Amino acid sequence: MSRSFSDIPLQRRILFTIGLPVWVFFGFMLAQALVTVIFLGMQQLGVSFDSVNIPTFNTLIAVLVYALAIAIVLGVPWLVKKRKTTKEELGLQRWPRWMDIVWTPAGLIVYLILTAALMYAAMQLLTFVDYTQTQENGFSQIASQWEYILAFISLVIIAPVAEEVLFRGYLFGKLRKYVPIWASILVTSLVFAVVHGQWNVGIDVFALSIVLCLLRVVTGSLWASILLHALKNGIAYYFLFINPIVL
Repeated sequence: MSRSFSDIPLQRRILFTIGLPVWVFFGFMLAQALVTVIFLGMQQLGVSFDSVNIPTFNTLIAVLVYALAIAIVLGVPWLVKKRKTTKEELGLQRWPRWMDIVWTPAGLIVYLILTAALMYAAMQLLTFVDYTQTQENGFSQIASQWEYILAFISLVIIAPVAEEVLFRGYLFGKLRKYVPIWASILVTSLVFAVVHGQWNVGIDVFALSIVLCLLRVVTGSLWASILLHALKNGIAYYFLFINPIVL
């Protein structure tokens, strides 16, 4: 029988409630810093990236950053403390099911309502925020069909899968062992908002993360969260790159 989080000593629960979010944030930032240092070092050694177009380069950067972030966040605790992350903790203990697909549009509706409510409240209270600020995605200047495909792969496939594994998988999956579900959801969503680095984007993804966490709880796995995240990014991709005149 698995024990309740209330059976864990309070000091240990407080330590993990603070330490886990800090560790995921640090690992994510460290991955970005290391990839930057690697490419700067290669340039110092005479390696030129002038022949690589920007969308291809940014896709490569995204793959390296996410892969390194997952390797750091999941791998270092195992190497140092032998703390293995299980498939159950990540929510990847099973293959996707039809019900994961069914829950996805329902989650989208809840997310749209929640983000609209939070954004309205923020506009009334946080008047210093520039709510028209655009998010830099690295694909602002694309023209060829191949570049559009790269942008889709990076934004709609790579980012949702990697971010779900890191945040709703690792962070939320482990954190809810130490604190109540509602606290795990709020902490996970706050960290997810902070790593996006913009107030207006942070408010939106905070709302998204709440729904993604709830989907994981309801379905018992990470697949519905991945699908909703990909759907949300896919809609944004459509309006940014396919039919921007609507915006």
